[in-house]
This record gives sequence, structure tokens and C-alpha cells, in this order.
Amino acid sequence: MDKQPIILVYDKECPACDNYCRIIRIRESVGELIIINARDPSPIVDEITAMGFDIDQGIVLKMGDNLYYGSDAIHALALMSSRSGIFNRLNYALFKSQRLSYFFYPILRFFRNFLLKILGRTKINNLKLKGNDKF
Repeated sequence: MDKQPIILVYDKECPACDNYCRIIRIRESVGELIIINARDPSPIVDEITAMGFDIDQGIVLKMGDNLYYGSDAIHALALMSSRSGIFNRLNYALFKSQRLSYFFYPILRFFRNFLLKILGRTKINNLKLKGNDKF
């Protein structure tokens, strides 16, 4: 049976996000993790925008037809993680619980936004760029 790829969409210009996505490892039995920069035009970014998900407020994980956003995405990644290495074990410990993911994710998002501001980098603004100001 062929496994569908698992797609992770994030902001590559955020050093913390980029490092997280480079280090996270999922178990081979789950499938292949494909990492997409949300700043690059792509059909998945268009799909995320059409769904009304603000990529500046959360990463997006696509598994099959399902999209997981923000704390749900980080929780799903933790459950699929390989637990090899200190980072992956720590990631699992922090985000294996949906409640902890829901609690910690806004803190991570705050630091991401703060880091972008310090570095003088713009937000992605995927909803505004696509004319979806109503979201």
C-alpha cells in the first residue's frame, strides 16, 4: 500500500521555524515528510489560503485530504515523530498532549513574530495577498 506524502508548510524565513522543520523527524512507517516554504507560490499554499488559514498564525500539516493547523499540526507531528535524538524526544514530550500543544503553541507563535520583527523580516500575509481580507 502506497503511503501519501505528509506535507508541512511553514515560514522558511523564520530561523526558529526553519530549524524546527529541519530537525523534526517522523517515523519511516508513517510516510515521507515534504517541507514547503509558505513564501513560495504553490498549490498547497493556495489551498491553505482558500481555507482561510493565516500562515503567519500557524504552520499547516497536510495528511491525505486533512489539514492540521497551528497547535493541531504540532501535536500531530509530535505523535508521528521518531523520538530519535534529544530534540525529537523533547518535541514529543511537550506536544504529545493536545492540551499542552494548545497551551504552548501561542507562546511559540509570539516568539516567532517577535523574532521576525527583530530581524526586520515581513510576515507572509497570505490572506491579504490573495484578497481574502474577510478572514
